[in-house]
Amino acid sequence: MILLIQILVLGALALALTQWLRHLPYPSPLVRPLLPSRQRWPELQIREWLETTRFHPGYLRFFYRDPPRMLPEESGIIAPADGLVTSYDARAGVRYIVIALSFWDMHVQRSPLDGRVTDVTPSGDAHMDGEGRDFAFLRDKYCPVQTRIALETDIGPVAIRLITSVAARRIETWVQSGDQIRRGQRVGRILLGSTVVLEVPEEYVCTRELGSHVRAGETILAAKAIG
Repeated sequence: MILLIQILVLGALALALTQWLRHLPYPSPLVRPLLPSRQRWPELQIREWLETTRFHPGYLRFFYRDPPRMLPEESGIIAPADGLVTSYDARAGVRYIVIALSFWDMHVQRSPLDGRVTDVTPSGDAHMDGEGRDFAFLRDKYCPVQTRIALETDIGPVAIRLITSVAARRIETWVQSGDQIRRGQRVGRILLGSTVVLEVPEEYVCTRELGSHVRAGETILAAKAIG
């Protein structure tokens, strides 16, 4: 019996070692489920998959996750995307709040307010990387391929722009002009990261600090300035 146990243990260790060597320099499937998402799916590995378009099924399941979100009880403009707030500049009466998405963020975008969709407009002619702030005001050629979802809301015109990158080249939109949509409703998805820009009237200010991580449908992102 002891010999049998030893053989089983050695066999398990040999299997673990084989798996580890086979997947170097990336995590073995045996330990991958135990790791945080950034260590489970390293950026270099994801970029290699992008070049071949052959993604690990486990990563695809992770990427396409769409968990329910709990709307905040307080009123306010909620974040349309998961990611980091990288800028909130204003120009010509519009404030542009930029959210940068990573490979590990949840990629479904949601409506920041109740409203009516007035237009869904694709534009741009290039897939490019850069700081989100660089893309805040770019809506015409030459600019990244993107889709702008315009809304008429109780606070005035609001828009969500889904912007591609070198890695994220495809946008899905799930609403169309004339649709009445609710705060927190799913409106689309960018495949594999990039940038989302929220356009609101200039008198509305970002309530989050630069570098803050926000969650679509849950984080209050903007409110009317006091005074």
